[in-house]
Amino acid sequence: MPAFLLWRPSRDGIASSGGAAIFSCALGIASVALPLVALRSGYSATEVGILTAISAVAQLATRFVLGVVMRFVGDWLLIAGASLLLAVSNALVAISAAILPFIIGQALQGVARACFWTGSQTHVVRGSGRSVGALAIINLVSGFGLLLGPVAAGVVIERSIRASLVVGAVIAAAAVVPALMLDRLPAFSPPPERPPGRIWRRPGVNAGCWAGVSAGAWRGLLSSYVPVALESARQSAPTIGALISVANGAQLVGSFLVGRVSGPWIRRVYVLGTVAAGGATALVTLGAGSWWMAGALLAISGLGAGALQTVGPAIATDAVHPEERGEAIAAAGAFRAAALFGAPLAVAGAVAVIPLAAAMGIAGALIAATAYMVRGQIPSAAPSGAGRSGRQ
Repeated sequence: MPAFLLWRPSRDGIASSGGAAIFSCALGIASVALPLVALRSGYSATEVGILTAISAVAQLATRFVLGVVMRFVGDWLLIAGASLLLAVSNALVAISAAILPFIIGQALQGVARACFWTGSQTHVVRGSGRSVGALAIINLVSGFGLLLGPVAAGVVIERSIRASLVVGAVIAAAAVVPALMLDRLPAFSPPPERPPGRIWRRPGVNAGCWAGVSAGAWRGLLSSYVPVALESARQSAPTIGALISVANGAQLVGSFLVGRVSGPWIRRVYVLGTVAAGGATALVTLGAGSWWMAGALLAISGLGAGALQTVGPAIATDAVHPEERGEAIAAAGAFRAAALFGAPLAVAGAVAVIPLAAAMGIAGALIAATAYMVRGQIPSAAPSGAGRSGRQ
């Protein structure tokens, strides 16, 4: 049964879920408003792409250091700070769309995203329940927020595009309130006896990182070359928007449906999710001429990516000592951010010499192949030494 049907809310659970929904809504508003503000302020499409890349680079750089940061800062402070940074990011561009405020605003948004998602995922897996179920709840509510945000932005933009950023800033600031209601869990204190080497190379964590690569690459391609493929197949703008929504909705469904999996099903879901996300993405360009075929392929890929989004971090955190869970979450998130940024760049380089259908086919096949690469490192259950850290 899906995790959300069995959820018994506590004060901390309500606060973490509510904060994720509010932050996601503000982020969804910014994702629509910021590019439109840039375009209407005279920036070219290339410049808009560069500004967006600044946010991605800032997010990636931040995720690489969060494992160390969480040894000194509690996750609830990370979440509250991220909400404030997103509010400042939106407010800066609402005040001025000049290049410097825009660059700073985009960089702050990237830092905010890295801090919030790492902090919120880390916080929920430190409870007494199962990691995969806790992550499923967070992914569910944040998915609803990301769906609601663009709709809200569209309504407000009809009156004033700058006003949409003001609304986004206010909503982001409101996310501080539930952050202050979270249990004040202490910063992590890594055990003195740690296995040698980088944490992302350990079995289990390695698999979680590769799940992040697969899910991140899928998201990066969905936001870039999937619309291009549909446009090239002469699908109308409303149809393209609807098909992308199908993929996003399927990701949301896949994310929370796996909330109750355990034992051998962890490995099966990982493999099936990776093959579905990669295989369907590889074929979507070939089926782009038919809306129903494209919709079916995007739905399959979204279900797979959503499953990976939940089971990947759960595998990583269940494979380490409770006091290393922050590092494991940060590592998986860094790999996801790198793929989110790198996959569209790789396809962009490939289409210079081969057709888009071939480039997407190769990208999808590589995503699917990661399941084979790490199949032996996916535990069928949490290791006995990786029990949950209790509330303190």
